[in-house]
Amino acid sequence: MKEACGLLGIYTTGNEISISTTIYFGLLALQHRGQESAGIAVSNGRSIKCHKGLGLVSEVFSELELKKLVGSIGMGHVRYSTTGDNTVENSQPLVFGYSKGQMSIAHNGNLVNASALRKELQEHGFIFQTTTDSEIIAATISREISCSADLIEALQKAMMKLEGSFSLIIMTEDKLIAVRDPHGFRPLCLGRLDNCIVVASETAALDTLGANYEREISPGEILVIDNNGVHNHMVAKETRRSLCVFEFVYFARPDSTINGITVYSSRLRAGINLAREKPVDADLVVGVPDSGTVAAMGFSQESGIPLAMGLIKNRYIGRTFIQPMQRMRKMGVRLKLNVLKEVVRGKRLVLVDDSIVRGTTSAQIVRILKDAGASQVHVRVASPPVTHSCYYGIDTSSRKELIAANHELKTITDFLGADTLEYLSLEGLIEAVGTNREELCAACFDGKYPTKVTDTVGKRLFEK
Repeated sequence: MKEACGLLGIYTTGNEISISTTIYFGLLALQHRGQESAGIAVSNGRSIKCHKGLGLVSEVFSELELKKLVGSIGMGHVRYSTTGDNTVENSQPLVFGYSKGQMSIAHNGNLVNASALRKELQEHGFIFQTTTDSEIIAATISREISCSADLIEALQKAMMKLEGSFSLIIMTEDKLIAVRDPHGFRPLCLGRLDNCIVVASETAALDTLGANYEREISPGEILVIDNNGVHNHMVAKETRRSLCVFEFVYFARPDSTINGITVYSSRLRAGINLAREKPVDADLVVGVPDSGTVAAMGFSQESGIPLAMGLIKNRYIGRTFIQPMQRMRKMGVRLKLNVLKEVVRGKRLVLVDDSIVRGTTSAQIVRILKDAGASQVHVRVASPPVTHSCYYGIDTSSRKELIAANHELKTITDFLGADTLEYLSLEGLIEAVGTNREELCAACFDGKYPTKVTDTVGKRLFEK
């Protein structure tokens, strides 16, 4: 699974910081949320200037490029594409003209009614320059602004038309605006750095910048930051809060806090609950780095089985390297993970991972552990079986490709080559997160979608 994007916005009241450099460092802290493209837009009060490109933050921006981005308001984005191809045109922020000047927008999430909105906008003469649903959001906002004298009213009307997940940062020449969809699928938080106001996808970015965390942007909130200070407005749409549970399972950094819950502690408790629910007799616990590391610690703590570093991750294999090297793909996971043979040889292992989607990577990991001499590999997964596709900003396979949606536990175990396979229950995961089930979206596990999936992608909803 891959997350959609990471967002960062800064509003300054003076020249205390180099805004582009500050955003650059904040985006580095959010790099895990998207590695395909990166961009920064800055306003000097009169116009918006933007630089973006394909690749990691450090690949897209040089010191020279950062020096060209001068202003008092800025925003940044890192992207993993779930809607629209990975092209420069689809990278963000998107900068566009509207009836009252310039605007830039950055989006984390996914619209489930994108096709219907695109068709409606095209019928009214809008010509799209990208294939991303983020431009659909920009066009919807632009259209509402042209029909309204009030920016907030226009944003509220636009939000009423959007279905799905959307955490947004919007910038005009003199305003920074943060928007979170009424369900609150994707996280967005507010902080302060000296005289600067910071909005970010995760608190880890605030920590990196030395900013103090203030609060979460509420579901359905429009937060406007300008010369008049910080003022908020709510969209008039009552919905159930549905924060994505996978933020705690995998997406967010373990040092981030979401809704007052530390991601690290929720993953540790998930491992503890997994050991209680699905115990096994083994010699060592090995976590799949980095996503399974904390859960493995919890499993070891509860079971009393020693934790070992059996797998070493190569952190310098990027997507841009792997994708073109077709002849290397057969090496699979060996490019990214190597086994400490002296640690695992002759040992009965508990292999702890955060999730299994298609099962191909897990099968390769089991294979390399057994090739290295492990006598047994018992796979334990710190989340329930993924049985349904996500339509809210996570790049999951269609349901026919999800191994748990189509096969029984024994078949999956045999496919992985594992001695045993067990998953954490949904109840165990919810308890580990430590919030009410009614405030979480766990549709990928139980198929209970918080919204109607009316887009053409919804045709995949009940596919086998």
